[in-house]
Amino acid sequence: MPRPDGRVADQLRPVVLERKVNPYAEGSCLIRMGGTLVHCTASVESGAPGWKRGTGEGWVTAEYAMLPRATTERTDRERRGAGGRTLEIQRLIGRSLRAAMRTLKFGDWTIKVDCDVLTADGGTRTASITGGCVALSDACAWLAARAGIANPFGELVAAVSVGVVEGEPRLDLAYLEDRDAGVDANVVMVHPDRYVEVQGTGEHATFARAELDRLLGLADGGIRQLFEIQRRALAG
Repeated sequence: MPRPDGRVADQLRPVVLERKVNPYAEGSCLIRMGGTLVHCTASVESGAPGWKRGTGEGWVTAEYAMLPRATTERTDRERRGAGGRTLEIQRLIGRSLRAAMRTLKFGDWTIKVDCDVLTADGGTRTASITGGCVALSDACAWLAARAGIANPFGELVAAVSVGVVEGEPRLDLAYLEDRDAGVDANVVMVHPDRYVEVQGTGEHATFARAELDRLLGLADGGIRQLFEIQRRALAG
């Protein structure tokens, strides 16, 4: 069956990364993947969490939120604190971005990466990781210059969704595909070929090892393309 947007099974949606969109943040990136648009900012703050003090290490963490009208119907702001889904997503983003670091031994500093979804059409958490990595890289360069230390950033990290829709393994699911997928997964990798996380779920069906291998192959190919897009954005 054809995909809703006409792509072939192993094709990413159009991806655009725009750096330094926030004039106040030490690092920022606006990422568009198809209809999903996420604003990522990386803020460098003096001081590390209490449990890090005295270790010589700083910390990298993330927060995630969706604007009320990021989706087809308005959702309320989480004024009383992040809900369970939001907490799970921002923990995933934080783990993924820490995997990009060469070291956390950059002194008494915290880098907070905020990922705010402006419009959502599937893959918001994976787009947040991919765009957040670019913002983090710039923030680390700023910190290195400010603190007179070696740049603590290590390797690019990127993520993409995959799934089985109508019996067909597909890369980078848009919302309608994600909604109807029998199996879906989010895959996070650090350059060049190491997995950070694989989250796979049989939503409406079970899946065999061969299907999982096929999905991982699709994700590998998509993430390699994302690494190249990140590299070009940072070079620019």
